[in-house]
Amino acid sequence: MFDFKNHKIFGLPPGADFPRALVDGVCDHFKDAPPHYMAQAHIILNTERMLRRVKKLFSAKINILHPNLHLLTNLSILSEDQGFQKPISPLIARFELIELIDRLITAEPDLAARASLFSLSDSLANLIDEMQGEGVAPETIATLDVTDQSGHWERAKNFFLIADEYLKARELTPDKERLQRLTVDRICDLWQVKPLNQLVIIAGSTGSRGTTFKLMKSVIQLPQGALLLPGFDFDLPANAWRRFENPLISEDHPQARFAKILQDTNMDPKSVQLWNAQKAPCPERNALISLALRPAPVTDTWLAEGPALASLKKATQSITLLEATSPRHEALAIAIRLREAVQEGKTAALISPDRQLTRQVTSALERWEIIPDDSAGVPLHLTVPGRFLRHISSLMVKEITTPQLLAILKNPLTHSSGQRNIHLLLTRELELFLRKNRLTFPLEETLKTWSKDQQQPEATAWITWLVKNFLDKRVLSPESFRILFDKHSELASEIAAGHDPDLEAPTGLLWAEKAGKEAAKAFENIAAAADHGGTIAARDYVDIVGSILSDREERDPVKPHPHVLIWGTLEARVQGADLVILGGLNEGSWPKSPKPDPWLNRSMRQSAGLLLPERQIGLSAHDFQQAIAVDTVWLTRAKRDDDAETVPSRWLNRIVNLLSGLT
Repeated sequence: MFDFKNHKIFGLPPGADFPRALVDGVCDHFKDAPPHYMAQAHIILNTERMLRRVKKLFSAKINILHPNLHLLTNLSILSEDQGFQKPISPLIARFELIELIDRLITAEPDLAARASLFSLSDSLANLIDEMQGEGVAPETIATLDVTDQSGHWERAKNFFLIADEYLKARELTPDKERLQRLTVDRICDLWQVKPLNQLVIIAGSTGSRGTTFKLMKSVIQLPQGALLLPGFDFDLPANAWRRFENPLISEDHPQARFAKILQDTNMDPKSVQLWNAQKAPCPERNALISLALRPAPVTDTWLAEGPALASLKKATQSITLLEATSPRHEALAIAIRLREAVQEGKTAALISPDRQLTRQVTSALERWEIIPDDSAGVPLHLTVPGRFLRHISSLMVKEITTPQLLAILKNPLTHSSGQRNIHLLLTRELELFLRKNRLTFPLEETLKTWSKDQQQPEATAWITWLVKNFLDKRVLSPESFRILFDKHSELASEIAAGHDPDLEAPTGLLWAEKAGKEAAKAFENIAAAADHGGTIAARDYVDIVGSILSDREERDPVKPHPHVLIWGTLEARVQGADLVILGGLNEGSWPKSPKPDPWLNRSMRQSAGLLLPERQIGLSAHDFQQAIAVDTVWLTRAKRDDDAETVPSRWLNRIVNLLSGLT
C-alpha cells in the first residue's frame, strides 16, 4: 500500500507500460480496503486514448469497483459546478479573430500584407490560447520593455490590442482554453476551503501547460493527492538536476518539465518514489540514454560516468540503427521489417512525426496487401470528398480551365447520384474533343456545339448541367462568409447529383462512406459559425475552408491490420508493441524546428511568463526517451532528402558519439 500522505510524487521509468502499471498499482493499493474506497478515488488522465486504455484495463479486473476517471480537459464534476457551460465553437472564435485582424489591417495597411491575414490569425490565436493557459494578462505583454528591440516588436503591440479585445469578448462566451482555466481555478479555490479526503492522482501529465501545472500543485497539497509522472529518469544524478535552474539552456531536455515541478514544490528528485516497483524493460539502456541526453553544460560527465555504465552489450543488443540513402529506401526498409514482424506473429509499431515517411511506408506495404492501423488517419482535405470540395470552391475564384474541368468531372463523387456510366462516357468524349482542339478554356458556345454532334441522347441535358454548374462561377467582389458558404454548398450538391439525380440520393455519394461523413461534420461546423465570418473575398474563403478541412482526418478502424501500427508520439505513450521503429530521425523532423514567432522573441517570452520555443523540443525529447526504452527498437533515418544531405537527430547523434567513445 502506498503512503500518499508522506510521498506525493511517483514516477515510472522510460519504457514501462504506463497505463498497465497505473491500474495494477491502484488495485494493489486498495486490495485490503473495502470496495467502496476504490470507487471514491479520482484518477485524472491527460489524453482520451489514455482514458480508453485505462478503462479497458480496469474492466479486465474482477471483483472491484472502478475509480472515478477524469480527463484534464473535462473536470467540471470536480469543480462542483452545477451549471454546465459549453465553450464557444472554435470556428466562431477564429472567425471573430480574423475579423478583428482584418479591420486592423484595413485601417493600417502598412502593418501587414493582406496575404498574411490568415497566417497572422493562426499565430495570434495560438498566442492567445497560450496566454490563457499560462495565466498571462494582455497588460503584461503590452508593458514589456522593447526599447532595446527592433521596431518590429513595437509595431506588434497593435496586434496585442486585438488580443485584449478578443479576451474581453471571451469573458461572456469563454472558449475552450479560458473555460479550462476557469474550471481549474475554481477547483483549486474549492480544495483550499474543502480539500478532498479521497485519493486523487494526476497520471501521465508532464505539466507542460500552465493550467495543468497549477492543478498538479494543488493536487499534491491534498491529504491523499499524488502525481504519477511518465518516463521519469531515475538515473539522472543530482548535479544534472541542478542544471535545470536556467530554462534558457535546459528547456529542451526530456526531464525539464519534471525539474520545474520539483523546483516549484520544493521537492528533491530523490524523493520521487518508484511506482509499484515497476522496472524498465532494459535498465542498462535507460542508463545509457540518460547519460547521452544529459543537459549540454554537463556532457563532460560522459568521461567520468561513461566507463562506469553497466554492460553496453545488454543496453544495445536489441537496438538496430538503419541509415538509408534516401527517404524512399528508408520507407521501403521499414515496410519490409513490418512485414517480417507480421510473418513472425509479432505486433510492430512505427513511431514518427514525419507524415510523409509514414505515407510512403503505407504505400510500400500495399504490395503485400497490408494496411497499417494509422492513428492519425488521412487528412480530410486529401480524401476524395475533401479534394472534391476544394476543387468546387476554386470555381468561385477564377475561370475554370480545361485541366481543372476534367479533374472535377473525373472525381468519383461527381455525377454520383444517377447515370454515372453516361457521365463517364460523355466525359471521355469531351476530353478527346478539348485536347484535340487544344482548348485552354471551355466556352459555353463551344460546349453546346459539341453536344449537338454527339450520338448520346443525354448529351444536351448533360452539357446544360455542365455549363450551369461549372462556367462563370466567379465571385468578383467581397461577400459575407454565409453567402459564399451557401453558394459553395449548393454548387457541390448540384455537381455531385448530376444532370438527372436519383430522388433518394439527391447529393449522390458526397456525404456517404466514412470520409464523406467526416466532411459532412466539418461542413455542419462551418454552417454553425458562418454568420460570424464577416465579409471576405472568395479567395480568402477558399483558404479558410481548405484549412478547416486539413485540420480533420478520416480513419477506418476496420480495414487495417491489427498488428501493424503507425503511431504519433502521443499514442506511443499509451500502447505497447513487440517491435518499435523510430523513423525519420533527422533534425527538422524529429525534433521539429520551432515555428517562427512573429510576436515575441525568447527573452520577451521569458519576461512575460510564456513558453519558450524549446519547450516543444523538450517534450519531443521526452517522447523519444520513452520510445527508445522499449524492448526491441529500430532507429532509422535517411542520409539525404530530395534537396541535400540531412543532419542526424541531435539525440541520435549524442547516442552514436557516446557509444563511439566507449567502444
